[in-house]
Amino acid sequence: MKNVNDSSAVAYASVPTQHNYNGGVFPEIVVNNEGCTTVEETVAFVKANQSELEAKLAKSGALLFRGFPIDSAETFDVFSAGFGYPNFTYQESLSNAVRINFTERVFTANEAPKDVEIFLHHEMAQTPISPSKLFFFCKTAADEGGATPLCRSDKLFEALKEENPALAKDFKEKGLKYTTTMPAANDANSGQGRSWKSTLSVESLEEAEAKLKELGYTWQWLEDGSLRAITPVLPAVIELSDGSEVFYNQLIAAYMGWKGVRENPSSAITFGDGSAIPKAGLERVAELSETYTFDLEWQDGDVAIVDNYRAMHGRRPYSGERKRVVLVALVASER
Repeated sequence: MKNVNDSSAVAYASVPTQHNYNGGVFPEIVVNNEGCTTVEETVAFVKANQSELEAKLAKSGALLFRGFPIDSAETFDVFSAGFGYPNFTYQESLSNAVRINFTERVFTANEAPKDVEIFLHHEMAQTPISPSKLFFFCKTAADEGGATPLCRSDKLFEALKEENPALAKDFKEKGLKYTTTMPAANDANSGQGRSWKSTLSVESLEEAEAKLKELGYTWQWLEDGSLRAITPVLPAVIELSDGSEVFYNQLIAAYMGWKGVRENPSSAITFGDGSAIPKAGLERVAELSETYTFDLEWQDGDVAIVDNYRAMHGRRPYSGERKRVVLVALVASER
C-alpha cells in the first residue's frame, strides 16, 4: 500500500485491486498519518473532515479506515457514533439473521458458520425497513479467508441494462416479492436462523400477525411452529439523487445462498406481480456481479463504511484457529 495524497488533512492510500469508476476509486482507503492516537482524536479528525469523507463515500460507495486506534466494540461504538448519524438498532430490523449485541449500537455481522458463504446483498433489502449505511469493524481477522466482498450495484445494473434491457426493465417496473421462513426458535447454524418472535420483536402469535398486517405482509403458520411470510412488493431497483439506478435487492444472496432456491427460485423470490424470474437471468446477474466486486481483505482494527444504497456486501468463508470477529453498526434511512 502506498500513500497517494499526503498534502491534505485526509490521507488516502491505494492498493492494486481497487476499482476505478467515473474518475474515482472503489473503495476509498483513508489512512492514519495525522497521528490519531486515541478514539477521541479520531472522532475529532472525522468531524473536522466530515464533509470531504461523506463526499468520497457518496461517490465511491465505500470508505475503509486503516491504522486508526479502534480496537474494541466500545471504541468502535464511539467512532461510529462520532459521525452523528441516526442509529438503526438490530432489534428494530426485520432481518432474520442471528446476531449478538455488544452494545446497543454494535453487534456481530453474522453468526453463520465459518464455512458458509454469505452472498452479495444490500442489507435488509428483502424487508420494508433497511439502513442507509453500514459500519463494519474488524476486531480480529481470520487466519485465512473471511474477506468482505463489496459490489457496486449501480455499475452492475448499468451492465445488465446494456446486456439484457428487457430483464432490467422487468426488475425496475415490477419490483420483487420475497418469501422467508422464520423458525420457532433461533438457529445459530443458519444464516437465516432468527426466530419469528425475535425477527418481529413480538411475544405472541397475535402480536406477530398484527405486525405483519401493518407492514403489508401475507403469511402462513407451518405445522412445526415456524412462520412463512411473503413481503409486499419491494423495489428491485432504486434511483439515487445523482440519477444513478442501483440494483437494490437481495436477489443474489437469495438465489445463491437460501436453502432450496437454486432448485426452485419462485419458492423465495418472484417479480412483484408474482411471476417467475427467469433462472438464466438470476445466474447471469450473479456472474455479472463478480466484475464489479472488490474483496476487502481485513486487517485487525480496520473500519469500513458502506453506502447501503450503492454497494452490496457479503462474506467469504474462512478457516484457521483464529476466530474472525467483524462487528457492525447501522445507520437509519435518510434517502
